[in-house]
Amino acid sequence: MADVGGIAAERLRSFIDRIERLEEEKAALAADIREVFGEAKASGFDTKVMRQVLKLRKLDQQDRQEQEHLLDLYLRALEMG
Repeated sequence: MADVGGIAAERLRSFIDRIERLEEEKAALAADIREVFGEAKASGFDTKVMRQVLKLRKLDQQDRQEQEHLLDLYLRALEMG
């Protein structure tokens, strides 16, 4: 069954198999990440703040500074900072 309705069945099967393996790896990595957060929490770290730090580290310096500036501006406008 090489071609069905113009679709190369073996090529399609190859893509599907690769995606399924990657999805399994992704699930395993997600479990590992949850475990590390669990260890951090057990050590007394605030995992919500850690997630914020991770998010900020993904930004370049200019974007991070812009977000920090806007947060400060919003907090001052709400008389919270």
